[in-house]
Amino acid sequence: MDIAQLLADFGDWAFDRHANVLSWYIRPLFLIPLAWFAHRRSGWGIAGTLVALATSMFWFPAPAQPDPRILEFLDFEREWITGAWDLQKIGQALLAPLALGAYCLAFWRRSVLWGVVLLNLMAGGKLLWGVLVGDGTGWAMTVPGLVGLLVCDAAVLWGLRRLQARRRRPASDPSAPRVLSSSSS
Repeated sequence: MDIAQLLADFGDWAFDRHANVLSWYIRPLFLIPLAWFAHRRSGWGIAGTLVALATSMFWFPAPAQPDPRILEFLDFEREWITGAWDLQKIGQALLAPLALGAYCLAFWRRSVLWGVVLLNLMAGGKLLWGVLVGDGTGWAMTVPGLVGLLVCDAAVLWGLRRLQARRRRPASDPSAPRVLSSSSS
């Protein structure tokens, strides 16, 4: 068994499926449960979400007619991943896991403001990387990236409002007598 060929075949299969634009829309949405599990301090939830995020690029079938702009960006990404690695590329590659780690840490420490800041920096950074390093091919991910960012920002802010409302609600006194309504008697 040739491991290099097996990995190359898997890469072909995964990139063919990643050309399905649905995977481009769904991937940013994993940042919502990632924030939730980090806030709840669930290591298993964080790990499961990261596995789902990593594998979601090939959940959908390869499109019959892929968008040529998406294929151009995916060709850039594939060449970037499989090309020569230097210190600059290693630094760029480390930004994603470091940013995800900082994002989880922000929510773990209950700093929603820093979580939202990091969420927006990650999305903006990915778009900027695709456009600048990818010689403009990253424009293909602008709409899915911005839609995902808006949904994630809205979800995090909605969650924050719910938490704040819950904290403002007076806790019921467990020693107080229960009052039954007339419909339950």
